[in-house]
Amino acid sequence: MRVGLGFDAHRLTEGRPLILAGVEVPFALGLAGHSDADVVTHAIMDALLGACSAGDIGSMFPDDDPAYEGASSIALLEEVLRVVVENGFEVTNVDVTVICQEPRLGPFRDSMSSNLARACRVKPGAVSIKATTTEGMGFTGSGEGIAAAAVVLLSPAAGIPT
Repeated sequence: MRVGLGFDAHRLTEGRPLILAGVEVPFALGLAGHSDADVVTHAIMDALLGACSAGDIGSMFPDDDPAYEGASSIALLEEVLRVVVENGFEVTNVDVTVICQEPRLGPFRDSMSSNLARACRVKPGAVSIKATTTEGMGFTGSGEGIAAAAVVLLSPAAGIPT
């Protein structure tokens, strides 16, 4: 078994949609970034790559590469899953905490879980998404940005000796 931890944060900005776990969440601001800036998916990708000792998303998808400008982070997550499988692992579970003052994410949680589960090749029940505020403190509390932390558990793929 391998455990991976990932974290990501992006600044909120005008003129972009807010994409979290592949879901467009209605909100006045979106996240700034080279791709769609999906902090939830980015944190999961870093956790997955860390768990199988395969680097990080910055080395796999450089933010100065035009190929990834505006890219769907869910599509990038599918590429990361290819690396996980090539390294002889499969995802057992994913646990994510989204840190933001607003918007409220409860109504989108099931869609987020489904998107992530599909991309990670697990059942939706193997993906947990939680949201918390920072009680108005820091960049997430002031509405300046959104952050996410993820933990993943990888198991040896079926048929791979341990």
